[in-house]
Amino acid sequence: MAGQPLRILFASPAWWPATSFGGPVAVGRELTARLVARGHAVSVLTTALVDLHAAPARRTREASDGGVRVRYLATPLRYRWMGITPTLPLELLRARRPDVLHVFGFRDPVTTGAAAWARLRRVPYVFEPLGMFRPRLRKVALKRLLDSTVYRGIAQGAAAVVVSSELERDDVIAGGVDRERIHVRGNGFPAPYDVEPADRAELGIPEGAPVVLYVGRLAAGKGIEHLLAALRVLPDAHLVLVGPDDGHGVARSLGGERVHVLPPTDGPPLRLYRLADVLALPSQGESFGLAAAEAAAAGTPVVVSERCGVAACFREGEALVVPYGEAALTAALERVLADGELRRRLAAGALEAARRSSWEAVAERQEQVYRLAVASRTAASRFSTDGP
Repeated sequence: MAGQPLRILFASPAWWPATSFGGPVAVGRELTARLVARGHAVSVLTTALVDLHAAPARRTREASDGGVRVRYLATPLRYRWMGITPTLPLELLRARRPDVLHVFGFRDPVTTGAAAWARLRRVPYVFEPLGMFRPRLRKVALKRLLDSTVYRGIAQGAAAVVVSSELERDDVIAGGVDRERIHVRGNGFPAPYDVEPADRAELGIPEGAPVVLYVGRLAAGKGIEHLLAALRVLPDAHLVLVGPDDGHGVARSLGGERVHVLPPTDGPPLRLYRLADVLALPSQGESFGLAAAEAAAAGTPVVVSERCGVAACFREGEALVVPYGEAALTAALERVLADGELRRRLAAGALEAARRSSWEAVAERQEQVYRLAVASRTAASRFSTDGP
């Protein structure tokens, strides 16, 4: 669906280098870089948040990241990842009108304000809820109330809704969005890579000990308790957990000589993927699950819960997709660690999945959605002007 280059504005609650925000930051960066490479002009409006601990900047600054213009708005106040940016209305007023707005997140002031501005200015926008459309985990009743009032217009006013998996599509449909406006874009896998594995001695892991790796937020609903339970029946295995403490109290419960908790890294922990015998993603619900894609590109065997969107990206023999829960996870990890031939087959299959699912194809699909959104707004404007 070729055409003229587009002016694309992203509105996001956080952006690189806010790696503590999780997979969406990495997805946004990968996607915008590919869109720039395809000839589009891409800019981002976001907060100055970096993580859940550091005080955000109180002054607006601008940076260029691989050709993407990023405006980090002054953020004097915040509640967790909800940054308060008083200058957002002025920034939007001054901004050059984009061809399309990409609302990259949900239930935060930046995306809510940008979507309202787009509806007022009749700018077509694409809404990507990043797995947050269905209320879950905390304050579910309050989220449902706000979704029916404050946030109601975001999905309704979008020309298109983008999701990363069939699982997320089902959540959005259940929330009342027309199926015809939903586009399953997916996320890309990194290109296969080969680096030196992380140093076992530096991590305190004995030579020859099996390594189970988890990469992601240390938060409720991620299945970390199932990993700890599995470790009790894997007497020689070591568990490496890489990610930010999300404030759910999960990190405080971790410890032991075979449990290694590491902070998030600036970018994928490539050397840890190469060290691990298996990457486990046992979450009770992920719209995608980027860690599984990153591990696959390293040729690391993957065990993933069927409740993670990325599970659908693996074909038979490319990963072990298991039901959510302690028993299924433990059985899968026992099987992988005990069977060297199975590990070799899963490693080869993981690389095949990575080769098949490129970011370039994802960016092409996203461009198609943008052009559909622009065309739908143009058609609507023509109809309102000319009449039936």
